[in-house]
Amino acid sequence: RERFQNPRTSGNSGGPGGALPFVGSVTIAGPYDARGPGDTPSRQRIFVCRPTGPSDAPVCARTILSALARRAYRHPVSAVELDVLVEFYEMGRLDGGSFEDGIELALRRLLVSPEFLVRIEADPAGVAPDTPYAVTDLELASRLSFFLWSSIPDAELLEVAVRGELSDPAVLERQVRRMVNDPRSAALTENFAGQWLQLRNLATLVRPGDPYSLAFDEMLRQGMIRETELFVDSIVRNDRNVLELLTADYTFLNARVAGHYDIPNVQGS
Repeated sequence: RERFQNPRTSGNSGGPGGALPFVGSVTIAGPYDARGPGDTPSRQRIFVCRPTGPSDAPVCARTILSALARRAYRHPVSAVELDVLVEFYEMGRLDGGSFEDGIELALRRLLVSPEFLVRIEADPAGVAPDTPYAVTDLELASRLSFFLWSSIPDAELLEVAVRGELSDPAVLERQVRRMVNDPRSAALTENFAGQWLQLRNLATLVRPGDPYSLAFDEMLRQGMIRETELFVDSIVRNDRNVLELLTADYTFLNARVAGHYDIPNVQGS
């Protein structure tokens, strides 16, 4: 059971209409009579195989850890990298630990690996100081993925990079267009625009003493944030000139934001 107090984002004055509703408490009950962690989609993505007996367990463990490390490290896993994880799997099975106990300990080790936590780009061997050079296809895949999705490369992008095809301009363009059309690219607007335009600050903006403060309520605050997100997103998805961020004569409105701008004939959300 968790209890949440009245949020004080903007004083909750709500404008001339009075205070806005808020969540006073949230109660979560169950599950009842649980027998183990269950079979969830996230567990299915981890346990891509199940050992049928003790002799199969080491092979299945290496299969699971190899697949996880490839995604987490964003490159094909070397034998040395895999051996480190397998060692932790074996430690987790000491003193009667189950197969899942071993995988859990190996997964903990993977999640604190520098290869997972840090995007490492090593200078090519023999490159002279102050000399520009092209990043590898795998490094480019990570740059693309974290910029457009704020997440790791998916299987297709990683496979293209492994084959050394991502640096081909035509292949690169196809992958960028595919990634922009993916719903995960919403992260580009939310994170990039959220930092660049400081939209995150708008969520906690308070304007005491402002003569317009009575007209500035939570609906207007959320509408302004969404307006800017949709505007920046449209520039990216429609491949518009970046200068339109400064010169565009259009925007995205709902009734509340349109009223604030004194733009007539806009109804609904």
